[in-house]
Amino acid sequence: MATPAAMVEEISKLSVEQLRQVKEQVDGEVSVLQDSLNNIRTAANRFEMASKSLNMLSTQPAGKKMLVPLTASLYASGTLANTDHVLVDVGTGYFIEKSLPEGKDYCERKIKFLKENHQKLVEVASGKQNAAEQISMVLQAKMRQPSSPQRS
Repeated sequence: MATPAAMVEEISKLSVEQLRQVKEQVDGEVSVLQDSLNNIRTAANRFEMASKSLNMLSTQPAGKKMLVPLTASLYASGTLANTDHVLVDVGTGYFIEKSLPEGKDYCERKIKFLKENHQKLVEVASGKQNAAEQISMVLQAKMRQPSSPQRS
């Protein structure tokens, strides 16, 4: 990876219009990375809530009355029939029956995986954000130059 000074030297060779295009592209990439970070955070939070629910479920006796979430805002009355097995959502509408410990383990593995990916994405997004800032500074400097024919 190029040093910041080398990067500034390279981008300073570009014209104002080329700098605008590169900045627009890098800003788009930063936006996509931010959206991905938000999605990963949301998914990790959901798995953490599921893990807590499984921990709480393991302490409940069979036959206990409870509210079952059908959607985020719709609940139905239900009775806990079996605390030994749970259905785990593995994505795209597929569910797998697992024992309660296996369900907890699945959630914990997913949380760990998402947090690792989140950290990697934070590093990439930070690098892209720094690049966008460098491009902005060079673009502003070029636009201040009196010999720049493409002033806006």
